[in-house]
Amino acid sequence: MGSLWHPFSDMAAVREHEFVVDRAEGAWVYDEAGRAYLDGCASLWYANVGHGRTEIVEAAMRQMGKLEAYSCFADIANRPALELADRLAALAPTGPDSKVFLGSGGADAIDTAVKMARAYWQARGEHQRVHVVSRETGYHGTHGYGTSIVGIPANREGWGVLAGENTVAPQDLEGVEKVFADVGPERIAAFVMEPVTGAGGVHIPPPGYVEGVAELCRQHGVLLVIDAVICGFGRLGTWFGIERFGVQPDLVTFAKGVTGGYLPLGGVLVSAEVAAPWWTTPGERTFRHGPTYAGHPTCCAAGLATLDVYERENLIPKGQELETALEASLAPLREHPYVAEVRAGFGLLAAVELTPDVLSSVKDAPNKVLAGARAAGLLVRGLGKGVAVSPPLTVSNDEIRLLGEGIRAGLDALPVESPVPSAPGA
Repeated sequence: MGSLWHPFSDMAAVREHEFVVDRAEGAWVYDEAGRAYLDGCASLWYANVGHGRTEIVEAAMRQMGKLEAYSCFADIANRPALELADRLAALAPTGPDSKVFLGSGGADAIDTAVKMARAYWQARGEHQRVHVVSRETGYHGTHGYGTSIVGIPANREGWGVLAGENTVAPQDLEGVEKVFADVGPERIAAFVMEPVTGAGGVHIPPPGYVEGVAELCRQHGVLLVIDAVICGFGRLGTWFGIERFGVQPDLVTFAKGVTGGYLPLGGVLVSAEVAAPWWTTPGERTFRHGPTYAGHPTCCAAGLATLDVYERENLIPKGQELETALEASLAPLREHPYVAEVRAGFGLLAAVELTPDVLSSVKDAPNKVLAGARAAGLLVRGLGKGVAVSPPLTVSNDEIRLLGEGIRAGLDALPVESPVPSAPGA
C-alpha cells in the first residue's frame, strides 16, 4: 500500500491505482509505459506555456547555482524578486504605481488579499468593514479565507467554522444588490470574484455582471478583488483576464500561469490607494503577514523566464484567438444524449456538464467520463457535474479538435443503463 495522500481524492479508491505521469513535452504528457496523452487541462489550469521549456528550467538552475533561496522579510530582497515585481506592476490592471506582494501560490494569495482588504479599512478607521462577499461557483483555494468564501458548497462543508463575516452572492446583479442591502454596504470590506469561475464549473458571467459588480463596489466604496489565479496569463486572452471587461480592480490575485507551473509562485497586485497605508509614513504601520517563501529567488527567476516566453511568442492573446476553435470542437457534444450543457466561447477553457439523469444514475459520473477520455488519450478534469478543459496556450488547432473527440469517447464509455436519457430539448 502506498503512502501518498492525493489532494481532493477518495483515497480508498485511489490507493494502488495511481495514474503515474512520467514526462511531458509541449501539450503532451506520457505515462510510465510511454503512452501519450493530450494535456487537455494544462495539468491544473497552469501549464500555459506548455511542458519541456528548457529556458525556464535553465533560468531556475542558474539562479539556484547563485542563490537558491533567501527570506524577503524586513529590508531583505533579491534581484529576481525585485525585477519580477516591477514587471508585474507594469502589467497590472490595478492602475499606476501598483505594488506586488509575492507568495507561494493562489490559496495564500487569496488569504493575503482578504487580510489586506480588511486591514486597509482598519487603517482607514472604518472598523465595521470586515464582511467579504464572493461569487457563487467561485473557487478561491483551500486555505482559511479561501475555504470560507468559496462558492462551491462541498468545499465549505465539514470543517466547522473557519473565517466568519462572509456571504456568497448569486450570479445575477439583483442578487448581489440584495446581499449588499442585507449586509449593509458600509460593513463590506471587499467583493472577491473570478471573472470566469474555473473549478466551480467554468461559468461565464452573464453580460454586464462583472461590470455591474464593479460599479456597485465603486458606489459603496467596497474593494473589488479579482481572483485571476486561473483566468490570468493568457487563459482569457489578456494578462489577468479582467481587462476583457474594462474594469479596474483594487486587488488582483495571481499564481499558476505566472511560472507556467514550473515552480510554485503566486501573489497579489495592489493598487496604489490600497497600498498607501503601508507605503507612506515610515514607522507607522507594518503588514504583519507573509509566507516563508515570499519572494523566493529561484521561483521568481522561473517567473521572469516565463514572462519572457509569453512576450517573445505572443502567447497571451492566444486565449482569445483560440476560444472559437475550442467552442467549435465541443459544440457537437451539445447533441449528445448525456450532455446537459457545453459552456465555451470565452477564453481557452470550457466545461461539458452531464444531464441530471446521468448524474443520478451513474455513480461518480464526471470521473468516469474522465477515465473514458483518458483511455482515448486525453486528460481532462472531472468537476462537480461534468468535465472541464483548459489546454496549454501552445495547443494547435489539430490538437484542439482532439478535445471534442476525446470527451465524446469518455461520454460513450459511461455505463448508463437503458433507456438512454433524452438530449436537452429533444
